[in-house]
Amino acid sequence: MPAPKTYAAVVADEQDPVLGSPLNPANNLNATSPFLPSIDGDNDEQGARAAGWDAAADFDGLPWWQVPSVTWLLVPFFIFAMAFGGMIVPKLNLIVDLVCRKHFADETLLDPNFTFIPVVLGADNPQCFIPEVKKSVSVFTMAINLTVGILSAFTAPKFGQLSDRYGRTKFLALASIGGISAEIITILCAKYPDVVHYNWLILAAVCDGLTGSFTAGGILSNSYASDCTPPSKRAVVIGRLHACLFTGLAVGPLLAGFLVAATGTLLSVFYALLICHIFFLFFVGFVVPESLSQQRRLRAQKEHAEKQDDHSARGTWLAPLHVANVLAPLKALWPTKAGSSPALRRNLVALATIDMIIAGVAMSIGTVLLLYCESDDTWGWGTVESSRFISLLSWVRVFVLLAILPAINYIFRVRPNARRARATGTAVPDANQGADTLDIWLLRTALVSDILGSTGYMLARHEGVFVFAGMLTAMGGLGGATVQATLTKHVPSQQVGQLLGAIGLLQALSRIVGPIAFNSLYAVTVGSFDTAIFALLASLFLLAFLATWLVRPHVYLKHDEEPAGEDEPLLQEQRGRSAVGSQVAASG
Repeated sequence: MPAPKTYAAVVADEQDPVLGSPLNPANNLNATSPFLPSIDGDNDEQGARAAGWDAAADFDGLPWWQVPSVTWLLVPFFIFAMAFGGMIVPKLNLIVDLVCRKHFADETLLDPNFTFIPVVLGADNPQCFIPEVKKSVSVFTMAINLTVGILSAFTAPKFGQLSDRYGRTKFLALASIGGISAEIITILCAKYPDVVHYNWLILAAVCDGLTGSFTAGGILSNSYASDCTPPSKRAVVIGRLHACLFTGLAVGPLLAGFLVAATGTLLSVFYALLICHIFFLFFVGFVVPESLSQQRRLRAQKEHAEKQDDHSARGTWLAPLHVANVLAPLKALWPTKAGSSPALRRNLVALATIDMIIAGVAMSIGTVLLLYCESDDTWGWGTVESSRFISLLSWVRVFVLLAILPAINYIFRVRPNARRARATGTAVPDANQGADTLDIWLLRTALVSDILGSTGYMLARHEGVFVFAGMLTAMGGLGGATVQATLTKHVPSQQVGQLLGAIGLLQALSRIVGPIAFNSLYAVTVGSFDTAIFALLASLFLLAFLATWLVRPHVYLKHDEEPAGEDEPLLQEQRGRSAVGSQVAASG
């Protein structure tokens, strides 16, 4: 009988004076940036092999079009993000116009002498920005977000778990089907507003949520990137995906505004979005190579089958409850098996909380932020001004992720590792080592920027100050890429999808709680204390900043495939230190 796998929660004692990283053979020498060359000048895949990253060997001998790389995802993910970003302002304005038409129609029924300026779909309709309409829009958009959030809370984690066993690309393609259905319903509501009631947009949200929505697309894309990338390069590579996201968010509104100006109708935007979703479906489903080799998928299927057999042996009556429990994926954040430690669990929970806040705020603040900006009591922006504002913030995030983050990674991670390699004369392998000091301080810096920007939103009394505050929050774009890359460094590669599935569940839950908090607060305080939403925003970022102080560097779950006796005692944290110390002594 084969010996069971063992896991060890490892904490390193001896640290590099620059990075705070352990002087351990698992450090990487080839964490490059997209703008700066690698140490030995090789490409990513060659660098991964040279550094001893074992996943690169899974695709040896295959033609280039069958070798997975995050580069395959950049174009389709950009299209996916552009569709998502391009619909934010037009869809919100469509909802405002539809709700406004209904409001004025109801007023006319109550008072036949009531007069109003006709509402033109897609045009600037200042008559619609009255407290009654804004409250109705806030409640309706909250209902849409709740619908998507509740349903994606079920589906996104399942997609993450299933993708570990059956591959990433299948479920990435599946996630776009909901977007296609949602755009078709939106087109019908916009084209036939007198026939198709805007409440049908709730059905569009149901279709979107059942396929995991943007949450599933994000976690599956990050899982794909993690499969293709050595751990120490992961923050930079996931940063590229986030840069594609924000580039899409920047370009999408501009193209949407151009289409509206050129065609004179909002419908053209939604037709274009439908084409984007269809392109993503076919490109990811039929062109992008799978990132998990058949060997790794079969191994994950075998481990899952063994786990199911174990559950059956313990008692079958609990199985239905386990399947129905929507919170079951969160167990990935609280490992209790052999070798896990309190430090590991604390790291995972703290980082998951930070990610939940960052993602939840990003998904929840957009609607009320635009309503605040477009109100006559503040800046009175229209579709063009709002689109430019979103585009500006997105371009700032792109610059941070494609220029600043790789430069920081090169200066503080690549160069020290290169000096250490020259000093020892040995190329060291790349492996999961948990968060290092650089990861933690990047998170803290990003969250401080978010706190300052949110406070600026609250105190701004001039458009220029408000826009500058928005740019400060955009600088916090470092946080999203860093926290997700850091999370994947804590677990073995075959558990990345499961872990990010749990993160997807938390993001979906934040999509439920976030709109309730922000939209309800805005609906209650509109006209009296409109900036209350920014006070809440700053408070959440402060909570995330405090959580970073709970994260301990270089704690991770080590996957050991070597034979071990069944009576092997649990490895404790001190034993992990001793193992690392022995490796250092041997290498010296």
